[in-house]
Amino acid sequence: MRPLYPPIEPYDQGLLEVGDGQAVYWETSGNPDGKPAVFLHGGPGGGTTPQNRRYFDPDRYRIVLLDQRGCGRSTPHIADGAELSVNTTGHLIGDIEALRAALGIDRWLVFGGSWGSTLSLAYAQRYPERVTELVLRGIFLLRRKEIDWYYNGSAGYVYPDEWEKFLAPVPPDERGGDLVEAYHRLLHAADPAVVAAAASAWTTWESATSSLRPDPERVAETADARFALAFARIENHYFRHGGFLDEAQLLRDIDAITHIPAVLVQGRHDIVCPAVSAWDLHRAWPESRLHIVDDAAHSSSEPGIVDRLVEATDTFAAVDHG
Repeated sequence: MRPLYPPIEPYDQGLLEVGDGQAVYWETSGNPDGKPAVFLHGGPGGGTTPQNRRYFDPDRYRIVLLDQRGCGRSTPHIADGAELSVNTTGHLIGDIEALRAALGIDRWLVFGGSWGSTLSLAYAQRYPERVTELVLRGIFLLRRKEIDWYYNGSAGYVYPDEWEKFLAPVPPDERGGDLVEAYHRLLHAADPAVVAAAASAWTTWESATSSLRPDPERVAETADARFALAFARIENHYFRHGGFLDEAQLLRDIDAITHIPAVLVQGRHDIVCPAVSAWDLHRAWPESRLHIVDDAAHSSSEPGIVDRLVEATDTFAAVDHG
C-alpha cells in the first residue's frame, strides 16, 4: 500500500478577495516549479487540513489548497454571519478560476473528493482547457436520489443507531417529510440552542458514517461548534438547491471533459456517496479509470483509498504540465 507523503508546510499563503465581500484562504506547498495541482475539499463547508497536501509528491507538485466560501480560514465565516446567498456552485467555480489566474497558473490537475468531486467536475466542464487531469474520490453527482438516500431514510437502514441521533432534533411530526427542509428550519431557528443541536446532529451523522470502522476521534473533531455550524448550514443550503445544478447535469455535460485523463477512486462500502454514482459516471465516461476499493468506505484516510489516490497523482506527475 502506498502511504501518504510526509507532512509539509506551505511556502506561501494568503486571502484572495473574490467579490461579494468574500475572501478565500489559499496556500501553496511542495515545489514552486512543480506540476500545479489544486485540491478541492468536501462538504461543502469542510475546509482543508494539512493532510490534504500529502496526496502529492512535494518534489514534483506545486500543491494548491483553498478553503471555499464561508468555511475554514476563508472570511467571513458562516459562524460570523457570512451570507449564504452569495455561496453557490457558480460562485465557487469563479473563485477557483480567479485563484488560478492570481497564482499565474495556466493549467492544473484538479483533485476532489465527495462534494469536492462534484465541484471538480463542474469546474472542469466549465473550464476544460484549464484542467490537465482529474483525480476524484467518493463520487457525488448531487442527484436528488443521492440526497434522498442519505438524508431521507435509506442510509439509516445501515446505521440505525446513528440515524436515531440524526432524527433526534427533528420534531416528531416532521420526521416523515423531507428532512433536508426540516433541518433548514432548525439550522436557521431563532433559538441558538436549537441551531447548535441541529448543526451537531447533521455533522455527526456524516462523520459517524464515513469510515469503514468507527472513528471516534473524527466524530469528536467535527462536533466542534464552529466547524459544525458552517458544515451543516452550507451543506444544507447546497442540498436544498440541488447543488445549484440541473438534475444529472454532470452526466449530461460529460462530453466536455471526456478527453481529460481521469482516475475515479470509490469505496465499495461508501454509505455517504454510494458506489452507484461512481459506476454511473464511469459508464457515461468510459475513458476514465475506475477503482472500486473493496475494503473501504467514504473516508479519504482509509489505506486502500490512499493507495489508489497516491498512485494516481504519482502517475500524473510524470506527465508534462507545460
